[in-house]
Amino acid sequence: MQAELREQIEFALDTIRPYLEADGGNVRIVELTDDKVLKIEMLGSCGSCPMSSMTLKAGVEDAIKRAIPEIVRVEAVNLSMA
Repeated sequence: MQAELREQIEFALDTIRPYLEADGGNVRIVELTDDKVLKIEMLGSCGSCPMSSMTLKAGVEDAIKRAIPEIVRVEAVNLSMA
């Protein structure tokens, strides 16, 4: 992953981290695929919270796509979206 793109992603994540941290969670970048899918890991209470899939879509993905429109999707590697 390009350093500049990683910085943009981290900056976007920093805008929502205070909300995640307030609930005992956080998020970590795992990888950005060649087809612009960002893979993240939900950490702390975010990894086990029943609302994590909503947090991922409404919070994390929205913040990322607003800041970096070329990212097509954000997926959490440690959540089941069933």
